[in-house]
Amino acid sequence: MSQIAENIQSIRRRMEQAALDAGVDAGRVQLCAATKMNDAEAVKQAVIGGVDCCGENRVQELLAKQPLGAYEGRPVHFIGHLQTNKVKQVVGKVELIQSVDRQELLECIDRTARRKGLRQDILLEVNIGGEESKSGFTPEQAMEMAAKIGEFPGVFLKGLMAIPPISKKRGDNCRYFQKMHNLFVDISGKKYDNVSMVCLSMGMSDDFEDAIAEGSTMIRVGTAIFGPRNYQK
Repeated sequence: MSQIAENIQSIRRRMEQAALDAGVDAGRVQLCAATKMNDAEAVKQAVIGGVDCCGENRVQELLAKQPLGAYEGRPVHFIGHLQTNKVKQVVGKVELIQSVDRQELLECIDRTARRKGLRQDILLEVNIGGEESKSGFTPEQAMEMAAKIGEFPGVFLKGLMAIPPISKKRGDNCRYFQKMHNLFVDISGKKYDNVSMVCLSMGMSDDFEDAIAEGSTMIRVGTAIFGPRNYQK
């Protein structure tokens, strides 16, 4: 068994324990491998190891790895900041765009999808910590945007995504995860066109257990699967 597969097994055990401790169903939480800066072979090992999906942060990496069969057997999502001039390279190439962080991007995805004759599944990214350095809708804007999704026939809203502030210790982000879950439930209770709230994507290598306890249905894990990234490459 590869080291990556062993890491995934360890993460799965932690996921199950976190769900058990919180009294939630572990089977409802998906593991998304955050594959940024990992080559096609490493991604293939993650797929073999049993991740539920793969998430790419960079368009150029997505386009380079896809022809190599890196994601074969699992859905691929886009989870990074997406520039409008690269939307046409992503729409229809991924199952889900998790990082729709502004109306301009939503409108661009909608136009591109309609031109291609398809409907693109998306999540709204929420800047739940109100950080100036991060993009994303405020909770109020996300609620308003969800109500207007029916005006964009080229997209289908599947849920929400968030990247809370960097936590210094275990439990720091629970309040943000709670706010995200409350927002998720609020939107889920509405009957909006082109909306089916099935995915609450929150929690990464350092805080996914807390995220699961607060209602996450998908965690995005990179370092704990692949090891530390080498930014000197």
